[in-house]
Order: sequence, then C-alpha cells, then structure tokens
Amino acid sequence: MSITQQYLLDTYRARQHGDPTPPAPGTHDWQAMRELADHRRFRAALTGRPERGRIRAALTRLLGH
Repeated sequence: MSITQQYLLDTYRARQHGDPTPPAPGTHDWQAMRELADHRRFRAALTGRPERGRIRAALTRLLGH
C-alpha cells in the first residue's frame, strides 16, 4: 500500500468516526527536519562539542549567499 492510499484510507476512517482528518503526507516534513537539527545542536551543546556546520554557516553569511 502506498502512502497516498494509506492517507486516503485514514481520511475515510476518520470521517466515518467523526474524528479530525490526519495531515496530508509531507505536510510537516520541513518542520521535522528543523526540529532534528535543533535537537542535534542541543545535544552537541550538552556534551561540549562544537556544533557541526558552524564554519559553513559563517562563510555563507559572509559571502551573502
């Protein structure tokens, strides 16, 4: 069963039971990726390691890309 088929089945079942419909697949993907990056930065700060990508981010800011 594909993701789309599962979503349609879940939507159908939710409507039958009067529940709110689930979010469409891919709706919250970017938010989840941002939260994962935030979590990695947080874990790095707890262990005293420098966060990855600091140099790349600084160069990007300096070069204005």
